Amino acid sequence: MCAPLSICDLYRPSGSLRRASGRPASIPLVLLLLFPLLVVSAGASHAVGYRDATAEHPAIASYRRAPSATLAIAEELQARGAVRMDEFIGHHPIKPYGAPGVALLDYDLDGDLDLFATNGPGAASSLFSNQLTETGALGFVDVALAAGVDATDQDSTGVCFGDIDNDGDPDLYVLGRAEPNRLFENLGDGAFADITATAGVGGGDHTSTGCSMGDFDGDGLLDIVVGNGFDMASNLPIFVEPYALNERNLLFMNRGGNRFEDESVASGVADEQDITWAVAAVDLDQNGIVDIVTANDQGGIPFERFGGLDRGFIRYLVNDGTGRFTDVTTQVGLDHPGDWMGLAFADFDDDGLLDFFGSNTGDWFEDFLGVPAPLGAQTSRWYLQRPDGSFADPGVGGLVATGFGWGTSTLDYDNDGDSDLVFYGGLAPGPIVESSNPGSLLDNDGRANFSYALDELLAHGADHSLRVEHGLAVGDLDRDGFPDIVSISSANLPVQPLSPFGTIPFPQVFGSPIDGLAVFFPSWLPGNGPAELVYSGVPLLEGTVALELSTGDSGNGWIAVSTRGSVGDVPGARVNRDGIGAVVAVTPRSTGGDVPAPTARRPVLGGSSYASQHALETTFGLGSAPDATVEVLWPGGVRNRLYGVRSGERVVLPEIPCGFDDPSFSRAAYTACVLDALDRLETSGTIDQATRGRLLGSALRAFAEVLRQGS
Repeated sequence: MCAPLSICDLYRPSGSLRRASGRPASIPLVLLLLFPLLVVSAGASHAVGYRDATAEHPAIASYRRAPSATLAIAEELQARGAVRMDEFIGHHPIKPYGAPGVALLDYDLDGDLDLFATNGPGAASSLFSNQLTETGALGFVDVALAAGVDATDQDSTGVCFGDIDNDGDPDLYVLGRAEPNRLFENLGDGAFADITATAGVGGGDHTSTGCSMGDFDGDGLLDIVVGNGFDMASNLPIFVEPYALNERNLLFMNRGGNRFEDESVASGVADEQDITWAVAAVDLDQNGIVDIVTANDQGGIPFERFGGLDRGFIRYLVNDGTGRFTDVTTQVGLDHPGDWMGLAFADFDDDGLLDFFGSNTGDWFEDFLGVPAPLGAQTSRWYLQRPDGSFADPGVGGLVATGFGWGTSTLDYDNDGDSDLVFYGGLAPGPIVESSNPGSLLDNDGRANFSYALDELLAHGADHSLRVEHGLAVGDLDRDGFPDIVSISSANLPVQPLSPFGTIPFPQVFGSPIDGLAVFFPSWLPGNGPAELVYSGVPLLEGTVALELSTGDSGNGWIAVSTRGSVGDVPGARVNRDGIGAVVAVTPRSTGGDVPAPTARRPVLGGSSYASQHALETTFGLGSAPDATVEVLWPGGVRNRLYGVRSGERVVLPEIPCGFDDPSFSRAAYTACVLDALDRLETSGTIDQATRGRLLGSALRAFAEVLRQGS
C-alpha cells in the first residue's frame, strides 16, 4: 500500500502501474500538525552580503506574475477536494503559475542596467528602465507598454537578448508557452518592433524554456538556440512517457537583414528529444568556436539503476565551426543523470580551464515523495574541466546536500578574486510546494571548494522560502562595483502562519548546513483512502520580482569589463557587436612577491541560468590588488590584452583582429595590423585618442612578452 504522500505507484511508459520504491517517505497529517513553524535566525551581519531592496522600488514591487491558462486544470482538481495519486500525476499541469525569466540589459544605452521580466497571458511583461543615469539614484520605471515589448497576449517564459543586427543596441527574444516565441528589434529610440514573422524565429507552438545567442558559424552575426520542453498541461512527460511527448530543441541561423533560417535538424541540435530547461552558447573548450551546453530533466522516471532509464543529462554539443554539432556528452564524462535545470560557467579552480555548474532538484524533494533518489543523486553540483577536455565531478564537499535549483549564476560576491555561485529554486506543481532552497550563495575558496554563505544572503535578503523562484540574473545595477541579484517567482506562499501550519521542515537530516532550512508546504494533504490526496484549501499568491542589492563593503577592489566586437568596422574583424561568445580572463597584479595571482575566467553569455540572461558587463574582484591585466579570447580565436586596468575602473575592450600570440605575424606586420585597427576604431568613434594609445601600448607589450617567452 502506498504511504499517503508517496508517489510510489508510477506509470510504466505503456500505461500500467508499477512500484517505484520499496521505501516511500511520507509525513502523515498528524505529524505535519506537530511540526513547529520554521524560524530562521538572521545571524550576525557580515562585511558583505545582500539586502532585499524590492520595497524601495515601487515599480518592481508592484510586479505580479499572471498564472498560465493551465491553472484552470489545477483548480478543477482542487474543486473536487480529493483525488487519487494516479489521477493527480496524469492530470495536474506542470508550472500552472508560469515559468518566468528575467534579463539585465542596457536597452537605452544610457550606461545603467535595465530589467526585463516576463509575464503570463493577459498581463504585460515589464521593462523596468533604470533611472540611475538620469537622476543619480537607483530607481525604476516600467516602460514595457510604451516600448512595445509588453507581449500582453503571450504566456511568456524565458528571455535572452543580443544585438542581432550589429547596430549597437540589444534586441529581445521572448519565449512562449505552447505558442510561438517573439523577436523584438530595438529601434534605438526607446521603442522595439516585433519582427518575429519576417525574421522566421517563431518556432511554432512549442513550449520553450531557455534560449541563448551565439555566433555558431563565425560570420559575425548572432544566431539563436532554443531549449524546448513539452506541453505542460500534463505531468505525463515527467512521470510516464520519457520521450514521445517531448519537443525538440531549435537552432535559428542568422542570415543577415534580420532574417533567420531554421537549421535545427541539419545542425544536429534537434537530434535528441530531451526535456531541456536551460541552454547556453559558450566556448567551453576555449578554441575560439562557440559550442552549446543544455540542461535536461530526468523527471520522476527512476534512474536505470532503480529499474527505470537514464534520460536527463547535461549535454555538451561541440561545434565544428560551421554550426554543425556533435554530442560528446558521454565521451567527456557527463553521464550523471539528473533533473538539470540551470547552468553557470567560470574557472572555479583557477587552472585556466572553464568549468560549469548545474542546478538540480536537490536532495529533499524526490526522496520525500518516494521516488528513489539517494543522497547525491539529485544534488546541484559543479564539474571541473580536465586538460584533455573531459570533466571531473569532485563532489559537493561540505555542502553535503543542496535544495531545489532553477536560476543560477557565477559571481564574485565579495570581490576577493574567485568565482562564487548563487542559485535559487522551488516548485509548485502539488502535492507540496517545494521550498528546500532557502537561497543558496556558495563561497569559493579559490580551489573549487564551496561553502554556504548563509548569513551573507539570508540575514537581510528576500524570503526565498516563501517564493517559488525560477529565473535569476546577476549584474551591477547600482554601479557600486559589486554584483546584485534579481530573481522572479512563479508563485508565492502567503505570509506565515498558513492555516494550522506554516512551512514545515523536510524530515530528512543529511548533515548539511541547510538541514532544517529545507522546508515544504503541503498544498495537498493525505486523504482517507490509499494514495488519496485532499486539497488543503490554501491558494498561492501571484509571483513577484525580488531585487537584492549587494551591501558592497568588503573593502576589496574590482573592475568591470565589457566586450565589443568590431565586425563591419575593421577589416578582418569577426565578432558580433556585443562580444557574446568571448571568454574574459582577469589577473590581478600580484602583491605576494614572486607568487602569481590567480586568474579569474568567465565567458560572455547570451543567455544561460534558467529562462534568464545576466548582464553582459562582468564585474571581477581584485582583492587588495591595485590593478589587473585583462585578456579576451574572441570568437574566432584572436586574443587581445590590456594591462594596468585600475581598481574601480570600467573598461570596454574592442576587438582588435590581430592576436598577440599569432605565430604568423612578424613584429612589423603585427604592429601594422594593430595600428590600422585602432585608427579605424578611433575614426568610427568607438575609442578616443587616449584609449587608442593605451590599447596600442598593451598590444605591443603583449606581443613582446610572447616573443620573449618563446626565445
